[in-house]
Amino acid sequence: MDVLAATEVERALVIVAHPDDAEFWAGGTLAGWAETGIAVTICVLTDGEQGGFDSTTPRSQIPRIRRAEQQAAAEVQGIGDVRFLGLTEEDLHPTPRLKRSLVALIRELRPRRILTWSPEWNWQRFRSSHPNHRATGEATLSAIYPDAGNRFAHTDLREQGLEAWNVEEIWLINAPEPNHYVNVTSTFEHKVAAVRAHESQVGNRSDLAAELRARIEPNTAAAGLEPGELAEAFQVVFNR
Repeated sequence: MDVLAATEVERALVIVAHPDDAEFWAGGTLAGWAETGIAVTICVLTDGEQGGFDSTTPRSQIPRIRRAEQQAAAEVQGIGDVRFLGLTEEDLHPTPRLKRSLVALIRELRPRRILTWSPEWNWQRFRSSHPNHRATGEATLSAIYPDAGNRFAHTDLREQGLEAWNVEEIWLINAPEPNHYVNVTSTFEHKVAAVRAHESQVGNRSDLAAELRARIEPNTAAAGLEPGELAEAFQVVFNR
């Protein structure tokens, strides 16, 4: 399977449900993309207002806190462009309105590659198949095809200068059948630092690096890597 080389990808778009999704699942990969000169944008659909473990912080403050943490995490990965749609977790559904918003973003940024959640249940990681995750994947894939690339869809966006754009590659996280692995051994520390930036979610845990290593160590053999090397897993889908 031939994915686009880094030199062929000028811009990539990451669309996730919550702050910290990108870092937990693809932090090493995204840091690597940024290092190679790919302009990465992270779009977070909700502010993750239901997340965390701190019962002393007023819940009304959580969106502000989590947005700041996401900005800090992106900077650790070398990513300067973060967008927030500000949906509540209860309101995240693959609606026509959300799809249109994502079509507009895709046409604005014109990425050759999008990374997002798989819309499928992954029975091996049941608790990772959160309804928000699957809804994000469904909305994103529906925005990519056919609408983003169809000049006769959302003609009002064309009137705003947002011409049709076809995304060539989609990288899915938490997919039940991964078919592509990225060696993140050299960027693993960036991943750990980026996840640690989400302090409201992970606290000040001394075992964080070990936990993150354990999450992705099963990918080592599947990726054909040497023991001790680390990889993040994706299902890559082509829209060519």
